[in-house]
Amino acid sequence: MDSRQLSRREILLKTPALALAGLALKVNVLKAVAPEVKIGVCDWTIGKRTDPASLALAKDLGLDGVQVDVGNWRDDLPLRKPELQKRYLELSKQTGIPVASLAIGTLNEIPLKSDPRAEQWLADSVDVCKALGLTVVLVPFFGKGDLRNDKPGTDAVVAALKRVAPKAEKAGVILGLESWLSAEQHVAIIDRVGSPAVQVYYDVGNSQKAGYDIFKEIRWLGKRICEFHAKDNDNLYGKGSMNFPEVRNAMVDIDYRGWMHIEGTTKPLGPVESTRYDVNYLRGVFKPAA
Repeated sequence: MDSRQLSRREILLKTPALALAGLALKVNVLKAVAPEVKIGVCDWTIGKRTDPASLALAKDLGLDGVQVDVGNWRDDLPLRKPELQKRYLELSKQTGIPVASLAIGTLNEIPLKSDPRAEQWLADSVDVCKALGLTVVLVPFFGKGDLRNDKPGTDAVVAALKRVAPKAEKAGVILGLESWLSAEQHVAIIDRVGSPAVQVYYDVGNSQKAGYDIFKEIRWLGKRICEFHAKDNDNLYGKGSMNFPEVRNAMVDIDYRGWMHIEGTTKPLGPVESTRYDVNYLRGVFKPAA
């Protein structure tokens, strides 16, 4: 076929150099304003789970902050201990890198829906937030805690959140729910709990993997999103399947102002250098359009 008859899309697909140029044009189609996003990293992503050394490493990587996990249940959730909290506060002051938010990842193994210890740990995480001056704790529902097609489990979670939410409200702490559920399913849980302290922790990679329209979900959820996880399940950011420029545009539309933490499942350069690459990429995307 005469190349003059090819569509622009066909030319891009047939010519790698032009495909890259087309991607660059796509990346530059950004809204003129930028969301007020601070870029952090999950401490487990850089191999420093519940380790204060994550702050210095985050500074070296050019990040704004760190999401810190409260720790493994087998170690008695060490961040509940005042001495470790003090160490984080000291190193945060020294490095200039804040602890941005908390995560209680052990709930993926000891689920809130079925183990009474989890509810107490969730309540304790509110105290940890108060001690560290934080306003968000990530409450995950993966692994053994998965809520998909589990009405009894979901009912148990709603009941537990109703009991913990008043403490969170009083402390000014948000319980951010992250799971494989859709935006509508998350909001159904939030509405049943009936507390402003319960919101959605939105992971773009997880929701994309689950097959949801993430841009539509972000815009629909709006102010019910407390924080974001940045993630690409296929490659380094900008090289995989996640369209971060469109994520940025959706954030602009909801006037998002807060944290977006790098949490990667694919680290082809190793956890540290891959994170360095990813944060540099995000810096280029999350800035005002030229």
